[in-house]
Amino acid sequence: MDEKSIIRCSWCGNDPLYVKYHDEEWGVPVRDDYKMFEFLILETFQAGLSWITILRKRENFRNTFEGFDFEKVAKFDESKVESLMQDAGIIRNQMKIRATISNAQEYMRIRQEFGSFCTYLWSFTEGKTVKNKWKSIEEIPTSTPLSDQISKDLKKRGFIFVGSTMVYSHLQATGIVNDHLIDCFRYQGC
Repeated sequence: MDEKSIIRCSWCGNDPLYVKYHDEEWGVPVRDDYKMFEFLILETFQAGLSWITILRKRENFRNTFEGFDFEKVAKFDESKVESLMQDAGIIRNQMKIRATISNAQEYMRIRQEFGSFCTYLWSFTEGKTVKNKWKSIEEIPTSTPLSDQISKDLKKRGFIFVGSTMVYSHLQATGIVNDHLIDCFRYQGC
């Protein structure tokens, strides 16, 4: 396939990092709890910022958050919070750091209850990807009744920074919702 003839979702622009993310990850169904937790952390830190900012700091997040290992993150203490607040390689927002630690603890509780976090999250769609048929980026919502429902349930379970918009972004990223535009070359693959 000739690179110039490839049609992509317009939001990824021409930045090679963004294009790679769009082409290889965004919208691909995630069924691994560690990968799902990675996206949860990244979405938490993305709130109020651009996704490209998070992608550029992703490896720093991976290093500081123990390879996105929720069991290790759940044990972070005050000295670790202070250390993270000094780390210029990540977003130094104390509320988001604390939310990530708390969410890791809640994440483990859901895993105990459902066997895996992925089982829990995918249960909202009966294990199937919601495949939308958007023709333009303007049609894509920032939240839906599905994201409202999941957000409400996560909050009830003690999660923080899981508003409906953040949850919808998470569903898109992890392939629970396919929001590639119908003319995007990734639409059928996801």
